[in-house]
Amino acid sequence: MAEKEISSEEIFKEFKEHSIAEFFKKNRQMLGYSGMVRSLVTVVHEYVTNSLDACEAANILPDIDVAVTEIGENKYRVRVKDNGPGIPKKFVGKALGTILAGTKFHQYVQQRGQQGIGAAGGLLFAQVTTGKPLFVNSSEKGKAYSCKIAIDTQKNSPIVTEMTDLTEEFKGLSIEGEFADVKYEKSEHGIYEYLKRTALSNPHCQIKFTDPDGKENVFLRAVSAMPQKPVPTLPHPLGLAINDLLEFAHASQSRKISSFFVDTFARTTSNKVAELREIAKTVDFDKPPRSLTWTDAEELIKAIRAVKWIAPDATAIIPIGEAQVKIALKNILDPEFMNVVERKPRVFRGGIPFVVEAAVAYGGKAGYQTDEGSAGAILRFANRVPLLFDTANCAITEAVKTIEWKRYNIDMETQPVSVFVNLSSVHVPYSGVGKEAISKEDEIIEEIRLAVMEAARGVQQFIRGKQHATFEAGRYKTTMRYAKQLAKDLSELTGANEKELFDSLDKIVTKHYPHLKKQDEEENAKAAKGKKEEAEEEEGAVSE
Repeated sequence: MAEKEISSEEIFKEFKEHSIAEFFKKNRQMLGYSGMVRSLVTVVHEYVTNSLDACEAANILPDIDVAVTEIGENKYRVRVKDNGPGIPKKFVGKALGTILAGTKFHQYVQQRGQQGIGAAGGLLFAQVTTGKPLFVNSSEKGKAYSCKIAIDTQKNSPIVTEMTDLTEEFKGLSIEGEFADVKYEKSEHGIYEYLKRTALSNPHCQIKFTDPDGKENVFLRAVSAMPQKPVPTLPHPLGLAINDLLEFAHASQSRKISSFFVDTFARTTSNKVAELREIAKTVDFDKPPRSLTWTDAEELIKAIRAVKWIAPDATAIIPIGEAQVKIALKNILDPEFMNVVERKPRVFRGGIPFVVEAAVAYGGKAGYQTDEGSAGAILRFANRVPLLFDTANCAITEAVKTIEWKRYNIDMETQPVSVFVNLSSVHVPYSGVGKEAISKEDEIIEEIRLAVMEAARGVQQFIRGKQHATFEAGRYKTTMRYAKQLAKDLSELTGANEKELFDSLDKIVTKHYPHLKKQDEEENAKAAKGKKEEAEEEEGAVSE
């Protein structure tokens, strides 16, 4: 017997709207809370990122104090404290307890956080795993307060309780919470590595980290100058898709399409509009932009791609900078040699400008240690923020792996090499809400490839020089070894003085290798001094 047909009214009885907080409560992995080690790193990452942004916005050199304490099996207390401007009382709930609320998403300017999810996502994770709120201390215009913050997931709204004014002196923001289903691990994907890389990409920051064993680790500030602040800018016409152009046009308040272009996009002047008119002749540039059709937009996009444009305005993007990267790499990795490259601004889809800076560091503490020796490492960053997870899904990894490293005398599997890449943009196209990998956009991958290859060429010259020097040193030592034997044989055959013969041969060889002769003498003198000191120590020990 056939079952009774169910009406749409019956089906839609279960229709219900859900808040964004409810969605992420059930899908916390999308925020980066998947896996116990990764989840703990994500907690630290979100609050450290907020601290850096807040300090820089207030022109304060960041001092960040991170403490992780084990309080149970797979359960930790995390505290992140900074010396920033704090959060005003009336905003603390929304800033830390409302998903998709903040000061960043609507601004067309470079910044670490983008969606207004991170801090509230951390609170949501604490609440889901321990049922406990966050404990917050903050300052506001010299006055300090404390409170507890929870989140109403049904309404995506904060619950602020126990608001208390503090009498003791306090500056900045301190966030403390308890988190379960997490694990602390000393590995290349752990908190220590994350903070080390944060110090690498933010040399103006000082970070103290107290691990669960009570050990204090301090990453000292390498530079005392604040990074330059990015200036909000307009999107660049290159990279716009048809739908992008339509959205901008339909939201515009300009009276004509011609003025719309000048008002809405960077590098667009009346002369450029005139060039577009010549190419897109079927489009009426005097009609309102809100009347723009899909067909009009198609013609305009074709025209935009046919016109030569000035490169995007770089004032909205502040990369780390070549000098700062060198200082940071020297401070953290202390390589034998490094080459740093900063590329000119480019754009990807949507007219969004971005800048790639890359470095290849060789020797010292570069790369990482394996059972067989050393191996190359890829250090990924986006707007100065380390990316530790989702390595395989990242545009940086994709770009680095497509490079023929042997052309540069580099073996990523056996040599101590670190490839550093930082992408700076007003909008980083992350592949997920967890912000751990950069989407594999063709324009971005190609730009990273070009930057890394340019950096690798400088290291290639150094390695070639080192290999040549090693080869020359080998030839010199071999020649000198045979010179001693030759002087002895000639002395026996001719009766000439062996020392005089050797001195003559030594002068001939030294003429070809003067620098190696000097180096050899210095090494011999150093060895002789060492032997003398050892003998004196032994003699002293015997006399005692």
